[in-house]
Amino acid sequence: MTRVAGIDCGTNSIRLLVADVHPETGELVELDRRMTIVRLGQGVDKTGRLAPEALERTFAACRAYAEVIKDLGAEKLRFVATSASRDAENRADFVNGVVEILGVEPEVITGDQEAAFSFTGATGELHGDDRRLVVDIGGGSTEFVVGNRHVEAARSVDIGCVRLTERHVRHDPPTAEEAEAIRADVRAALDLAAETVPIGTAETLVGLAGSVTTVAAIALGLPEYDSEKIHHARISAAQVAEVVERLLASTHAERAAIPVIHPGRVDVIIAGALVLREIVERVGAREVVVSEHDILDGIALSVA
Repeated sequence: MTRVAGIDCGTNSIRLLVADVHPETGELVELDRRMTIVRLGQGVDKTGRLAPEALERTFAACRAYAEVIKDLGAEKLRFVATSASRDAENRADFVNGVVEILGVEPEVITGDQEAAFSFTGATGELHGDDRRLVVDIGGGSTEFVVGNRHVEAARSVDIGCVRLTERHVRHDPPTAEEAEAIRADVRAALDLAAETVPIGTAETLVGLAGSVTTVAAIALGLPEYDSEKIHHARISAAQVAEVVERLLASTHAERAAIPVIHPGRVDVIIAGALVLREIVERVGAREVVVSEHDILDGIALSVA
């Protein structure tokens, strides 16, 4: 077994996984998994730049993660950065800061690479020969990947819970017009994804990342966030729709009072849930298989 660390820095959150991985079998034993909401993508859709305060929040999390990596004695580290840092004019500031703190250069990966990592991490434990559509709803982008053991087709499109919230939401809760504007963007992005990925041909829909797991936790009625109960839960299309309607009718304070919603996700969960519902309806899925394992697990496996 090789002890490795993987960091996934997205638009909304930065996450760390330290694990022992068998390089041949792909067996992964998790030692530490944590997430910090840093909102690196704050304002990027509008300004094209990473905000100084967003960079400092991210660097503070990196310093904390450096201590964990050192304490657990990880032999290798891979730092992957996704949508926000792909889009930013001043991404050199981000890269230089990460190198100074962690000693590795963040890899600003393409959407297709992001999709491949997500697929590997999400489907490693799933059995059977069914074709799967893996959907990773992030803060700035969403990845669509179809395949079974290997990726057949993948596409990343620029819809995510942070990007869509910043672009369209001005009221709390969002007006019907704002919600419809989000849906319209998602439908257009689905048309774009469908040009590359046969999204309607898969037998199983697998959903990843915080928007999906939060919707699942609400649908399951959990008193607190429990990753073991959420991992591989099956949430029906009707349950997804019910959660979306509940969120659309709720104020910020009411959402903050739902114990399974992370405080850093309260203001963007409506957009994330709307993305999920539009996908479910578009592909005609009866249910979503929810995975707690995602791009972070794929990164760790790639290191080993």
